[in-house]
Amino acid sequence: MKSKLFLLLSFLSFSIYAQENVTFQKPSSEILALADYERTPGVNMDSKKEYMLLSYRSTYKTLDDLNQEEMRLGGLRINPITNISSTVTYINNLKLRKVADKVETQVSGLPQNPKITNISWSQNEKKIAFTNTTATGVELWVIDVASASAKKITDDNLNANLGNPFNWMKDNETLLVKMLPKNRPALIDSKKDLPKGPTVSNSDGSKSQNRTYQDLLKNKTDEANFDALVTSELYKVSLSGKTELFKTAAIYAGESFSPDGNYLMVTTIQKPYSYIVPLSRFPQKSVVYDLTGKEIKVVNEVPLNEVIPKGFSSVRKGKRSMSWRTDKTSTLSYVVALDEGDQANKVDFRDEIFGWDAPFSSEPKSILKTQQRYAGIIWGNENIAIAYDDWYDTRNQKTYLFNPSNASQAPKIISDRNSQDIYSDPGNFETKRNQYNKYVLAIENDNTYLIGDGYTKEGQFPFVDEFNLKTLKSKRLYTSKMKDKKEDLLSIEDFKKGDALVQIQSKNDFPNYYFRNIKSGKLTPITSFKNPFESIKNVYKEVIKYKRKDGVELSGTLYLPASYDRTKKTEKLPLLIWAYPEEFKDKNSAGQSNKNPNEFTFPNYGSFVYWVTKGYAVLDDASFPIIGEGTTEPNDTFMPQLIGNAEAAIDAVDNLGYINRKKVAIGGHSYGAFMTANLLTHSNLFACGIARSGAYNRTLTPFGFQSEQRNYWDVPEIYNGMSPFMNADKMKTPMLLVHGDADNNPGTFTLQSERYFQALKNLGAPVRLVLLPKESHGYAAKDNILHLLWEQDQFLEKYLKN
Repeated sequence: MKSKLFLLLSFLSFSIYAQENVTFQKPSSEILALADYERTPGVNMDSKKEYMLLSYRSTYKTLDDLNQEEMRLGGLRINPITNISSTVTYINNLKLRKVADKVETQVSGLPQNPKITNISWSQNEKKIAFTNTTATGVELWVIDVASASAKKITDDNLNANLGNPFNWMKDNETLLVKMLPKNRPALIDSKKDLPKGPTVSNSDGSKSQNRTYQDLLKNKTDEANFDALVTSELYKVSLSGKTELFKTAAIYAGESFSPDGNYLMVTTIQKPYSYIVPLSRFPQKSVVYDLTGKEIKVVNEVPLNEVIPKGFSSVRKGKRSMSWRTDKTSTLSYVVALDEGDQANKVDFRDEIFGWDAPFSSEPKSILKTQQRYAGIIWGNENIAIAYDDWYDTRNQKTYLFNPSNASQAPKIISDRNSQDIYSDPGNFETKRNQYNKYVLAIENDNTYLIGDGYTKEGQFPFVDEFNLKTLKSKRLYTSKMKDKKEDLLSIEDFKKGDALVQIQSKNDFPNYYFRNIKSGKLTPITSFKNPFESIKNVYKEVIKYKRKDGVELSGTLYLPASYDRTKKTEKLPLLIWAYPEEFKDKNSAGQSNKNPNEFTFPNYGSFVYWVTKGYAVLDDASFPIIGEGTTEPNDTFMPQLIGNAEAAIDAVDNLGYINRKKVAIGGHSYGAFMTANLLTHSNLFACGIARSGAYNRTLTPFGFQSEQRNYWDVPEIYNGMSPFMNADKMKTPMLLVHGDADNNPGTFTLQSERYFQALKNLGAPVRLVLLPKESHGYAAKDNILHLLWEQDQFLEKYLKN
């Protein structure tokens, strides 16, 4: 729950050349009232929709939460004291409620000052397991749903450094748990233990298009500490707390039971490790065991994967995407690339899917070949399944209806479309739980069901379609046509009765859950969460549509102060534009809008919506498409398109008569920050800009960024021309640079802002750099967020409003 901030806190605001002590500042009262709100509880329902678990957490973390012990190894950020991710966000209270009732029951017996995560229902949904983090480790707890009471099952000796530390077994009375090894070695302190030699890396001459990654292993000391932190022992733990060793120490990266619960596939990370890619590309070994721990079969061995051919549609060789078929008792499926994993190779089929029945004594059987790169399967039954493939370069996606028991039977392509064309999206196939408590394709009398977002030129109208597996034709069962509200169709709960779970919201009504009967239209409320932002319920909100000079259709969500007279328009407001560029392969898709004016107005720390309370107009989520059709890549004309998007946005709001076009600011986060720096450098459209956690020197991301697949040496003119750092001498517009000093996002190293600021400062540009202590790519600590809002408010008041 929230805690009111009464005292001003102090922390250092760092800048290059000068470290100045700055008193922590609150934003203005209008902004503080919006920023300091009480978070609505999260909702977690059982599959029968009989019970719902309500989870509560603080709106923000504290600086103390971020200022914990942390080790960054192999792409992980780990607290070595508690043995769980240092970035985890904890829940601090749990309540249960029957869906049909209105009364919430406080779960009794919870730990004092709980730090809860990893919530998981048992298969019979009578128990709920979760972990609690203490000052020294991670404990396992279990809730009895009927009595709404919790009890501790283990000491704080779980190892949660590598994913969920436990899995329910089929008896609903036992859990498979990752625990710290009893003979775990002590961690090496690199400040005290001298290295035993140099760090050496080799190249065998193979080309590889590796992006820049954060938190990689760097030397033998890191390797030893990585081993110590992620190695676990597997135990069977009963609800009474009885433990039994199942498997000795190893680096367990994934454990999954077969649908019938009789087999367990365990994936472990092997050596050698890499210093250039994270642990997801370390060698791996997958072995299937029975429930006694007896090895049945080594089903996969993946070598170190440092080399991937160029292009997003290239993949590693060998078996990949190995998992249990949800519609069968104990059958594995996996994919093999028929083009050797290289998108440059010309073949009729890119991927082949295989099925492999336990106990894996017979050869795997081919199930399906896909024309493009495999993108997933929804299993139905012995004779029906749905598969997807796609190809990144063309944005094409195909959907196949096929018989997994007869590979000689040609699959039927039931959808062949541009994946970026949201107006033609047929929706997602609905699933339901089978006898193994696994999700499979929902089939009723040769019919399946599709739930779609329903984006159209006229607006958003979510729908339910019935799709006949024999005729391959769709029949529309329901279309949401609520006025002044937005209805999201989440799942079908009863196919015969027509009951669906939906979420309904408006710009003033917080999203709440309902049961909607799609036959009668009857609506039954489930939750009744209140609007925590009553102070902005009367602000004006509208989705505006406009065109770029080249005819591309654009859109944005416009906010105006509640008191603004839209009829007289005597006052010309300053305008704030918030945006994020997106790449497209065709103009039609780029011009489509997924904005809904009835979406709840939820001002988070990252948005400009706060400033509508201070007399600004705000154009939020303005369209900034970057298009490259045919053989032309989007970034070939990045700058003129970027400026064209900005001009169109300003013109659109100016033509409505609301703004002073000489007082316009642009802002963005990550790639939006990169956009902001380029617009301030290469145009005279803006009075100032705010760039948060961006990358400004593309030579520091030489093997691609965003959707750019070409490397620096392919197109140096593109990398240099798009880099604000390379053009720092041209930047003369006031800019606020913000970055978390512990950024964990690939490509947006904190160094990017530090070096860019250094260049701008030395060249005499009006710029301010704020490094938020302990923050990653997204910001979490209340102290930092309120200071960020204050920094932005002061900056806008100085350079824009006044």
